[in-house]
Amino acid sequence: MTSTDRTTGPRIEGVVLVLILLTVAGFAGAASFTHVKDWTLANSPTGTGQWFGWANAVISELVPIASLLTIRRRRRAGAPIGYPLFLLIAAAGLSLAAQLAVAKPSPSGWLLSAVPALAFMALVKLVLAPAPTPEHPTPTCEQVEPIRVQVAEQVTTEPPAAITPVPEPTPAVEPEPVTTPAPEPVDVPAHLLPTARFAAVQHEQATGQPITAAELADRLSIAPAVAGQLLTTIGGGGR
Repeated sequence: MTSTDRTTGPRIEGVVLVLILLTVAGFAGAASFTHVKDWTLANSPTGTGQWFGWANAVISELVPIASLLTIRRRRRAGAPIGYPLFLLIAAAGLSLAAQLAVAKPSPSGWLLSAVPALAFMALVKLVLAPAPTPEHPTPTCEQVEPIRVQVAEQVTTEPPAAITPVPEPTPAVEPEPVTTPAPEPVDVPAHLLPTARFAAVQHEQATGQPITAAELADRLSIAPAVAGQLLTTIGGGGR
């Protein structure tokens, strides 16, 4: 079955369904029109013109038609259909009430009079019901075979991918240790030894802690290296 056949079939079925609905709606409208007109005149005050019955009959027939067309238009646009659907049900209810009112007062008379309105509402429900979602068709053998041939041709004709050689890792070179040069010896001025010794003794008596090179350098206003060398000499020679 071709794609054209698959689309033509549902389209023809939809047209036939709409024609059936229009036919039933036409006969139901004619019956409802007559019943509404007779019911209106039978319940109107004496002297009411025939036009009033015709007006009610025309209104009761045009409202459901306009509601049905509005529902179809809104469904295509994805808009809500609550209000036009309410009008359609209300108009159908009015038509059903008119048909029951003028019917012969018996179950068979009520049933026969209500057939046009009931048939119209049933067909409206059938047409407006959402269509079921079609399932994905299973591919046939004729559809699967060309795919297999195409895959096989692609596998046999495509050249193998080139293999890129992976480079060997280069051994890491350890950096040579950096040697810190030894500090150059500092000459200790001999005239500062008594002053440095006195400052050290005074600091230790006052604080209970030996003086540091930074503190001695601050007191004597000398370089920290010279102060450190003075503390080393003082410590080696004793106080």
